[in-house]
Amino acid sequence: MHLLTSLICGLLFGAGLTVSQMVNPDKVINFLDVTGNWDPSLAFVMGAALLVFTPGYFFIIKSRDKPVLAPSFFIPTGKLIDRSLIIGAVLFGVGWGLSGICPGPAMTNLLGGETKIIIFVIAMLFGMKLYSLLERYLSTERDRNE
Repeated sequence: MHLLTSLICGLLFGAGLTVSQMVNPDKVINFLDVTGNWDPSLAFVMGAALLVFTPGYFFIIKSRDKPVLAPSFFIPTGKLIDRSLIIGAVLFGVGWGLSGICPGPAMTNLLGGETKIIIFVIAMLFGMKLYSLLERYLSTERDRNE
């Protein structure tokens, strides 16, 4: 049941991204270009999402002790703002601003077969693997120095 629900939620999310044009890099870049050819339509997408989510959260989710299909809610406990977090956020923001492609919509857009999207996803996966290897190397070096 958990996998089926996840599949349905993913398909609904992907359909929403597609209908709202959030999978279109040009649309996203125009939304971010507030001093040029600004397209405010994605703000309406966010507003509509909040109009749907907010009542659902307050009347359904907030009053629950646990999710319907999980033993507990996952609430991150980390509050440390460190160098890795800042560098990652800056890289994400710069990459999104320059390309107009965000990882979620990119995965949805893979089905379109557009070369730019395929290259982005390959580069994203390569970057994730590179980070994992680098983090493991740095962790080993720290352990050696202690």
